[in-house]
Amino acid sequence: MSLQRGCSRSLSPRTTAVSASVFEDFKACISEEASCQTISEINLKKQKMIRAVLVMNTQGRPRITKFYEFWPVEKQHEAIRNVFSVLCSRAEHVSNFVDAESIFGPDSRLVYKHFATLYFVLIFDSSENELAMLDLIQVFVETLDKCFRNVCELDIVFNYSKIHAILDEIIFGGQVLETSSTEVMKAVEEITKLEAASNAINLVSKSVSNWRSR
Repeated sequence: MSLQRGCSRSLSPRTTAVSASVFEDFKACISEEASCQTISEINLKKQKMIRAVLVMNTQGRPRITKFYEFWPVEKQHEAIRNVFSVLCSRAEHVSNFVDAESIFGPDSRLVYKHFATLYFVLIFDSSENELAMLDLIQVFVETLDKCFRNVCELDIVFNYSKIHAILDEIIFGGQVLETSSTEVMKAVEEITKLEAASNAINLVSKSVSNWRSR
């Protein structure tokens, strides 16, 4: 009976006021968190962005393709074909900068450099500096030259993983990480040492397991 009476009692005005105060504080916290998320999203949108890195030969065959935004595979192939059709139709003496909105959508720019049998291409938005993107291609090529001693197309074909490791040291997630080929080379050398050490450990463990199984 006492339990039923306790349940049937209405909340006192003081309890109601406290509950309302707690509810208002909760709403304020939620609103503040939402505004912080909105601000962070706005800041993320304002960040400079490289949309894709392409390396293709003079016959249009892609050797490196890295998209930093989601594109279906069919759309990627179509974009690569369209980029090549633009590049192969341009004269040698014209600008290395191309408006790429017709291929990659609004606010898209393209910069390229032609080395021997390869086109090196960066696609980026208008917040990036065009000359800085041109220099970034030069950094990438210089690093490849240091790694392979005058890089050629076959070096890229047969060293796919190492090429992408080098690229990831320069650009990651569409953001520029490093602009010095010397620093990139130091990072690549460290990765190579770690890989060699890991392979040596695996080789020893396999030799031990084979010896034990005899």
